[in-house]
Amino acid sequence: MNAHISSISTNPGHAATWYAASANDQRVRPTLKGDLEADVCVIGAGFTGVSAALELSERGFKVVVLEGTRIGFGASGRNGGQIVNGYSRDLETIARRYGRDKAVELGRMSLEGGNIIRSRIAKYDIACDLRHGGFFGAFTDKQIREMEAVKANWEKHGHTGLEMVSKAEVGRYVKTHVYAGGMIDRLGGHIHPLNLVLGEARAVEAMGGQIFENSRVVAVDQGQRPRVRTAEGSVSARYVLVCGNAYLGSLLPEIGDRMMPVSSQVMATEPLSKDLIENLLPADYCVEDANYVLDYYRRTADNRLLYGGGIVYGGHDPRTLTGKIRPNMLKTFPELGNVRIDFAWSGNFALTLSRIPHMGRLSDTVYFSHGDSGHGVTTTHLLGKILGEAVAGHAERFDVWSSLPNFPFPGGKTFRVPLTALGAWYYGLRDRLGI
Repeated sequence: MNAHISSISTNPGHAATWYAASANDQRVRPTLKGDLEADVCVIGAGFTGVSAALELSERGFKVVVLEGTRIGFGASGRNGGQIVNGYSRDLETIARRYGRDKAVELGRMSLEGGNIIRSRIAKYDIACDLRHGGFFGAFTDKQIREMEAVKANWEKHGHTGLEMVSKAEVGRYVKTHVYAGGMIDRLGGHIHPLNLVLGEARAVEAMGGQIFENSRVVAVDQGQRPRVRTAEGSVSARYVLVCGNAYLGSLLPEIGDRMMPVSSQVMATEPLSKDLIENLLPADYCVEDANYVLDYYRRTADNRLLYGGGIVYGGHDPRTLTGKIRPNMLKTFPELGNVRIDFAWSGNFALTLSRIPHMGRLSDTVYFSHGDSGHGVTTTHLLGKILGEAVAGHAERFDVWSSLPNFPFPGGKTFRVPLTALGAWYYGLRDRLGI
């Protein structure tokens, strides 16, 4: 039953998402016209760019943010809204790849993104439906053993909020028969992501920062004092921060070619009865499973089930949005067979070959961060803050990230999608076979 899916956004410039329809602030910021001077020009008003702008504004810098469409237009305003700690690869994998010292450094930062979010919500009184706690569902005994290993490794890095959950205890968090057990993260949680980034943007503006929407950057003139150009204006600044992620396009191929846009699909049901939604998710934790291509879901403040999953490499929309994920929702919750889907949408995140964020400098005055690889809600907040620290002269943590090797996808733009899809098929088959 898929009738009444919203296809036209009531919030101009945004995709037709439940987030855009329920945004607290729907006003459109002005388009940049003319030439401006600033200490820092930030390209992109998603989580990374706004987090960096807020860090810099708090430090007294004059900041201008240029957004090609609307604040939170991309993944920052379309994601599952889950506060998931850590990175897209666990700390033991990071240790094997980059050395134990690097894993220790990244481990020290691994909980900070969620703490930044909670701190800013409190400091700036951001209404974004913050809820605490996350549950990771395991389908097989193998996945349970992998979670136990991840938990033990996390605890070495100071994360004491994890707890294994037996099959008999799963119902405390999610009423479904599909999981063999799982793990909870008491330091996880969920939020309305578009309202979060809009609240952070208002905080930037309250401290004198300027944000221009519908101001797509067409060129970056690099040099000792770089200039960022749009169709109708420009910003000359001491520093430029490139935070376009999956929507950077062809602006700067030297970094854009080292990430691949990948779309994920999300849908929101009609509002459910309070009894039904509380029965399905009694603890109001967000949930994600342990498969390579995973599903994720949670309650919303107006009692919808927001359910996401599926990926399309290359950033294209699937033939039908609900066709990819509604069957999985019904496997998880068969009782929702007659529930209407009110919203369904797709959005792109930036994937790197290593599945680790790519951070660095194009010059002494142009810095970038992108490629959070599906763990962006927390990681973007951390890396945005670190970009701000680097501009302010404290680049120690920036240098840790920028020292991590990053490589282009095999096959270039022509073959990177089929090769990556083949790898995902292989790991998906292993999940289905339980090996």
